[in-house]
Amino acid sequence: MAEKEMSFLDHLEELRWHLVRSFTAIFVVAIVIFANINFVFNEILLAHLKPDFATYKFFCKTFTAIGIDSSFCNISFNQTLQALNPTQQLMTGIWSSLILGFVVAFPYVLWEIWRFIAPGLHQNERKKSKGFIFTSSFLFFLGVLFSYYVILPMSVYFFYNFEISDAIQNNFKVDAYIGLITNTLIGVAVFFELPVVIYFLSKIGLITPEFLRKYRKHALVVVLILSAIITPPDVASQIIVSVPIMILYEISIYISKFVIKKQQKNVTKSPRV
Repeated sequence: MAEKEMSFLDHLEELRWHLVRSFTAIFVVAIVIFANINFVFNEILLAHLKPDFATYKFFCKTFTAIGIDSSFCNISFNQTLQALNPTQQLMTGIWSSLILGFVVAFPYVLWEIWRFIAPGLHQNERKKSKGFIFTSSFLFFLGVLFSYYVILPMSVYFFYNFEISDAIQNNFKVDAYIGLITNTLIGVAVFFELPVVIYFLSKIGLITPEFLRKYRKHALVVVLILSAIITPPDVASQIIVSVPIMILYEISIYISKFVIKKQQKNVTKSPRV
């Protein structure tokens, strides 16, 4: 039996319920996180302030193994974070819980988006796109892990140790520090969704592999600029962020090529009337 055709208002109502369920999932996860806020802050969000953080130990062992003295072996963060108004810790805890709630609930949010889009696709398109949620979630969490274990340790180390004068002391506000952590996590995770975005843009004909190749240099400039925004202002950090993103860009070219080639093949095979 053919599916009942929905009106524009019916689509809006359907979208509303998908959004309601998505936000409900985020809020539920956020509540659980807020209920364990001390553990989340001490063991996750503030973990980069501990000298024994895994990345610092890895850098120390690596540099020592090749005979280079490294400051990563003698890290100390003496300054404490400051809350400058009575509600700052509470509000920081709430916003952090909501952002982490979105991160944890991301696969479910994608699933709700997919449930809204899927009825408009052909049966064969639904089957071929079953890996959408898994692939998107994998890339998203890969970006989260990359930013958490690579970019953020370098960012925290850089900003805590950078000074333009001995007369100036670094005393960071807790909301600014947590903002650095959460913004970097989300920003890099979104960057890692590039292959998925290119796949769908290629499917609807907005992007071609030729276009991506032609503007490869422009893309590199954009990536460097965006990397400078979400990382410390030093060349090494920008390169470390840019390299995996450009690798994803090259992968996206092949994905676009595959999509276009398959579409052309299907057009050739389609029977003429």
